[in-house]
Amino acid sequence: MLEDLRMFAAVVEETSMNRAAERLSVTQPALSRRIARLERELGVTLFRRAGKRLELTAAGKLTYEHALELRRLHGDFLRRLQSLESREDASVVIGASLTTLQTTLPGVISALTEKHPHLEIKAVTGKSHEIVSMVKERKVDFGIVGSADTKDPAVTSVPLFDDHLMLVLPKASFTFEGRRLEMRDLNGLPMILFAPGTWYRSLTDDLFRRHGVKPDIRMEIDSFEASIRLAGAVRAATLLPKSYLRPQLLKDNGLYAADLPELTRTRRTTALVHADPSLLSPIVQLLIEETITLFARGGRMDEKGAE
Repeated sequence: MLEDLRMFAAVVEETSMNRAAERLSVTQPALSRRIARLERELGVTLFRRAGKRLELTAAGKLTYEHALELRRLHGDFLRRLQSLESREDASVVIGASLTTLQTTLPGVISALTEKHPHLEIKAVTGKSHEIVSMVKERKVDFGIVGSADTKDPAVTSVPLFDDHLMLVLPKASFTFEGRRLEMRDLNGLPMILFAPGTWYRSLTDDLFRRHGVKPDIRMEIDSFEASIRLAGAVRAATLLPKSYLRPQLLKDNGLYAADLPELTRTRRTTALVHADPSLLSPIVQLLIEETITLFARGGRMDEKGAE
């Protein structure tokens, strides 16, 4: 019926079966049969003859309005489709704090490039407050940072998920697995900690002080991957964000994770920060919406991403 409506609209606009047939590259008898079929399907008469001229009936006028609306919708669809195609070759710059670079960004990039294979993604790293400033200054298209509670009206912060630290131990060195651990079990425990001055180190130092815990600090590093790979070698425990600790990663490195109730106090919210949507390109707005939706589905990403 859609094709018949297109042909009917051509007859109305040309006010002649012959001219419409030429425009549509069909024969006049074939066009007449299509119009007759359309009238049968609709159960109405679309034209009446006034001498050699064709005039629309009331039903014909309504049908023509409908045909025009369908033509407009189809044109809009094609324009949006072409726009989407052009977006596939677009690029986006994402700002990420060190923590989100190691935990969240890889999953986001995987999800976005899977949906947009030709999308070029660039990443810029920095401290959370630096990424927020880059968003405001439009040096990055949007950012993913930890604990971005900004009151700047020029920047919008959308919470994605909450995270906290977990205790990670080598199976071959410690026999805590399956046992309920307490903070006192960390006293004198060989540990790899974050470097002094980092957000997580300040948080854990405060936690240790409040519980009177003095771990045996063997190493101080900022790389999650290095902590994971060194834990077994130096026979030391470490503290890492839950979002980073995927089951296969732990298994491959002979580790297991323990969740102490007190560690929930190291809670941190990861957020997406962006500027006024009116200042953003359509593709950036689309990618922001898709990233937020990615985490909104049950609050989790797949095994490649973050919780």
